[in-house]
Amino acid sequence: MVDSVKNNVTWRAIPIAGFIGSIIFLALIMILNPILNNVDSFFILRYFASIVQGSEALVDESVLTLIIGIATHIVLSIFFALVIAIVIHRWGLIVGIVGGGILGLAFYSINFYTMTVFFPWMAAIDTPLLIAGHIVFGAVTGGIYESLDHYDTDLIDQGAGS
Repeated sequence: MVDSVKNNVTWRAIPIAGFIGSIIFLALIMILNPILNNVDSFFILRYFASIVQGSEALVDESVLTLIIGIATHIVLSIFFALVIAIVIHRWGLIVGIVGGGILGLAFYSINFYTMTVFFPWMAAIDTPLLIAGHIVFGAVTGGIYESLDHYDTDLIDQGAGS
């Protein structure tokens, strides 16, 4: 199984899908949070930075903290994209989107019901918007990965040549 994953996953598509999914997630959260939850747009970046810097980052409004928050979010998103790619690989675009959305919900559950043991302050930002954001992240990431995945295209090309 490990060799199959190593040989058949389109590795270059993973960081692309993770990066685009991370940007869509951030845009959604940063635009809708002030409207729906009456909070500062940048608060989510400080929460991401707090994973690296500790809870002190929550009140630090420096540019460095925001950059660390963005970097942390992108790195985690690319890791989650790797998981999505391994699970949905070879299933096609529709399963990539739906399966990615389901995995996004699973990542939300892991993030807010397991990681709060290590980062208890994260429980304060648990909102329906973050649930939706995780689902959208997973769906976008899964869809982009599958659209860039060469495996299915190679199979079609091989069948056409037979």
